[in-house]
Amino acid sequence: MKQRLAMAVLIVLTLGSMAAVNARESGNARAQPVAGLFDYYLLALSWSPTFCLTHQNDAQCSGKGYGFVLHGLWPQYTKGGWPQFCAPQVPLNAAEQEKGLTLFPTRKLMAHEWSKHGTCSGLGATGYLEVADKALGTVKIPPQLQPFNASYYFEADEIVRLFRQSNPGIAPDGIAVICSGPQLSEVRVCMGKDLAFASCGKGVRTQCRAGEIRVPPVR
Repeated sequence: MKQRLAMAVLIVLTLGSMAAVNARESGNARAQPVAGLFDYYLLALSWSPTFCLTHQNDAQCSGKGYGFVLHGLWPQYTKGGWPQFCAPQVPLNAAEQEKGLTLFPTRKLMAHEWSKHGTCSGLGATGYLEVADKALGTVKIPPQLQPFNASYYFEADEIVRLFRQSNPGIAPDGIAVICSGPQLSEVRVCMGKDLAFASCGKGVRTQCRAGEIRVPPVR
């Protein structure tokens, strides 16, 4: 009887350990993330006019004429998912906030991105903001997608093609276009820890309807 009980306990512990490992590898939010343990970065560039269609009172939507803005630089797992809200949760100090506001369109977004994603970089706030700055400077926005005053229409594949023309190092599987309904929402570019263009991991893919999508004008 004791042997059976011991065996049952051992099986439960083994299965629990395996589940924890699988959860971490899949980016399961219930697993305890560890800062610095990730595989690559995902640079998320948000098309601000689309965001402002549903967030008119947000600070970035006050007639500043933004086109693409930095949504975030997100540590990712190749097998899918991502770490988030890594310890320690230390707020940005004044100097770090000043640096962050040169990258992010609003203070609110900057604080959220640092807390959720930046803390998992393992670089500290200053290091993370410097890497985000370099990543942002690495990706060139195509001239056809600079801020404009009228709506344009592109297919998602065409947006990918334009970004790859302006950034020849981006692989076909290293970029994803995200839509919000019929509008362009984001372009996401995958980069290694060295910020070289890289293939995207599991789950990172274009999410747009077939045919042309609308790219709203600046506000």
